[in-house]
Amino acid sequence: MEYRSDFSRCTIDELPALSSRLKAEGWRFVQMLCANTDDGIDMVYSFMKDGHLVNYEIKGVTKGDVVPSITNDFIAAFVFENESHDLFGVNISDIAIDFKGHFYDLAQAEPMTIISPAQKAAKEKAAKLAAAKAAKEKAAAAPQEDDAAAKQAELEAKLAAMDPEKAAKVRAAMEAKAKKEAAALAQAKEKALEEKLAGMDPEKAAKVRAAMAAKAAQAASAKKGGE
Repeated sequence: MEYRSDFSRCTIDELPALSSRLKAEGWRFVQMLCANTDDGIDMVYSFMKDGHLVNYEIKGVTKGDVVPSITNDFIAAFVFENESHDLFGVNISDIAIDFKGHFYDLAQAEPMTIISPAQKAAKEKAAKLAAAKAAKEKAAAAPQEDDAAAKQAELEAKLAAMDPEKAAKVRAAMEAKAKKEAAALAQAKEKALEEKLAGMDPEKAAKVRAAMAAKAAQAASAKKGGE
């Protein structure tokens, strides 16, 4: 039997339907783990069937979020859900066997969300460095933007001084050149993407293609609605 593992994104709202579907399809609940991040708590639900391990990630769960329990489908999850509440402060509703915050006898509430002074200092330093880098990049880009604006203004002045018919031809030529360059860039990006997909696992590549097609269809629908 070939064993494989996949990761997919999930949202809090999608979790109940996902749990019910996996139960109906015969998947086995393996575990649910949490990780403390700058954006909140990341939760990963893992299920297995016929040597295939699937992991569904819910990113950035915050204090105000209510995560529905999956114990109606997978009773074994009550251990992990109580643990997530006690150690990470995740608010999980309707746990079949709910210890109400007393699954662990803790000296400090939500210990896995606490960072040391050294970790806090490191995070603050990293944030300051990132802000400084962004400011430096913005300052470096400003002269280029100003130069581009100046060149555009100069071009518009030249076109305004031209014979209207000649100016129209120049504009048309510029638009055609811009379209040609944009088409060449899009073609190069598509070629690079196809090469990347060719090197992927076929199943993963198919999922990426499906996601891209759905995104393109959504964008086309939004554009049509806007018109």
